[in-house]
Amino acid sequence: MSGDPTIEDARREVERSRARLMGSAHELQERLSPKVLARGAWDGAKEKGAEMAEDAVDAVRSRPLAATGVVAAIVTFLAREPLMGLAGQIADKVGGKRKGRKPARTKATESAQ
Repeated sequence: MSGDPTIEDARREVERSRARLMGSAHELQERLSPKVLARGAWDGAKEKGAEMAEDAVDAVRSRPLAATGVVAAIVTFLAREPLMGLAGQIADKVGGKRKGRKPARTKATESAQ
């Protein structure tokens, strides 16, 4: 039975197929490892970030006034509370001078007295 060439050929073919299957399984396991997936995601994020930065620089170069306006609007939005306080203080000082009144007392002026 072991001398039948057809059976021996079939066994060799089975071994070759098994070796190819195991090689494919190892390759797939390597590709799907968390380390490789994380590295691929990180590289993709770096490339996308670089592209976005280049696009932003190109946009600012092509429209510097519009970019300045956008930045000013963002800064104003982020600093709105301190700016409102400053505007209130200026209004109190200007209003006090016009009507001959003293400026409103603040905690800083009360502690100085």
